[in-house]
Formats: sequence, C-alpha cells, structure tokens
Amino acid sequence: MNPDLAFLIEVIVGGLLSGVMYALVAIGFVLIYKTSGVLNFAQGAMVLFAALTFVSLLERGLPFAGALAATLAVMVVLGLAIERAVLRPLVNQPPITLFMATLGVSYVIEGAAQLAWGTQVHGLDLGIDDTPFEIGGVLVSRFDLFAAGIAGLMVAGLTAFFRYTRTGLAFRAVADDPFAALNTGLRLPRIWSAVWIAAGLVALVAGLLWGARLGVQFSLSLVVLKALPVLVLGGFDSIAGAILAGLIVGAVEKLSEVYLGPFIGGGIEGWIAYVAALAFLLVRPSGLLGLRSVERV
Repeated sequence: MNPDLAFLIEVIVGGLLSGVMYALVAIGFVLIYKTSGVLNFAQGAMVLFAALTFVSLLERGLPFAGALAATLAVMVVLGLAIERAVLRPLVNQPPITLFMATLGVSYVIEGAAQLAWGTQVHGLDLGIDDTPFEIGGVLVSRFDLFAAGIAGLMVAGLTAFFRYTRTGLAFRAVADDPFAALNTGLRLPRIWSAVWIAAGLVALVAGLLWGARLGVQFSLSLVVLKALPVLVLGGFDSIAGAILAGLIVGAVEKLSEVYLGPFIGGGIEGWIAYVAALAFLLVRPSGLLGLRSVERV
C-alpha cells in the first residue's frame, strides 16, 4: 500500500475510533433530553464520579467484578437521587431553570467525589495495552479498538432496548409526546427514573474508558465539552445522530490536526469541532437526524 494512503487511513481510523468515545458521552445527554427535554450538564460530573468510585474501590482491595458491581449500584442510586430530589420538583419549569439545576448538580457531584475519594490523580488499567498493531498495512491502537468495541456494544444494546422492549417503547412514546403518553396510562415519573438510571450506566462505561485513556482526575468531567459539538451536529434527540456525529467529529479533528495544524498552528484539534458545529448550526439547527420543531400559527 502507498505510504501516504496508509497514513491517511490511519488518521481517519484513529479519528473514527475517538469519535465513538465522543458519541458514548453524547448518548448520555440524548437519553435525558429525549424523555424530559433537559440538557443534563451534570453528565460530565457523573462520568467523573463513576470512574473515581471504581478506581478508588479497586485501590481499596475489591476485585474488578466487585468494584464494577458496586460502582454500578452507586450510579443507579445517584441517577435516582438526581431525578427525584432535583428534577422531579422542577417539572414544567422553563428549560433554563432545568439547565441551571443540572449545572448546580454537577458541582455538587464533584464536591461529593472530592469528599469521598480525595483529589489525587489515579491511573486506571483495564488490562488492554495502548499499543498499535497492523491491519493490512495500517496501524491501529489496541485500546482505541477495544474502547470502540465496548461503546459499539453499548450503543447496540440501547438501540435494541428502545426498539424491542416495553420500557424502551415507553421511552419513545414519552419522547414523542409526553402528554399523549400520560393519557395512555404511562407513568412518567417511573419512566424518568428509569432513563436517569440508564444515563448513570452510560456514565459508568464512559468513565471507565475515558479514565483509562486520560487518567482519573477531576478534569475528566470536562469530557462533557467534547459531547457538545456532537450533539449540535447529530441532534439533541437522536441516538443515531449522536453516533454519526461522533464519527464525523472524531475524523474531522484528526484530519485537521494532521493536515491543517502545520499551517495554522497546533492545537486545532481542540477547537475545530466547535467551528464545524457552529457553521452547521446556522444551516440546520435541528442537527443531522434531530427532529425539526413544527409550530402552528
């Protein structure tokens, strides 16, 4: 294979694998937004809390499976607590009120994590070496491939859940029309509780993968910022859109850093996705696969 072509493919593949990780964080936003219309800015803090709880339990002697089960239980309780103590009392409040509530919750979660586990940086080893191996002349990171596989399984599981289970169909009904769903007998508080639990599960998986890549530290909560251009591009209410936009953002970042970075300075990878999202927002505010709002006048 031509060396230049092989290098281009490596860059694209690396970007796509990173994009799957971005999409995983964005899905946590989509789950909450689809069913309640809330932009959950606390998702980044939930990712941090999950990773910090897991690695701290490991360091205190729990086996991997035990620490994973305990962290899952903690995230279930955390999701239920946020929904019942904060979001449920604010039902029917303006969107900006709900957004500010989740922003406040994010700081509370970070403070609780600091009190419970301290502020030191932790390394997280999932047993997968971040070393490249060759596929058809193209070098691919083992860890990136593993992370993309886990994220892909999570996405496939959520897709099957929404499409084939009664609870998943209830989620979709609430997302389409909460008042009609309420009139058919669906219990909205139960649905909202379930979707916050699902968001906690997504935060756990994202926290383990991002923690293994970046280290478990408080800056891990800023991974939420990586999801924002993905949400703008894909649509705030579309899981498929989050996946597609995550792949696009990942590829655009890597290609821009490699091929444009030398001409306009380094660091382009950190902000080019926001430029692309802003430009796309002007053309299609609902995103690639988001639902366009229709108002009768």
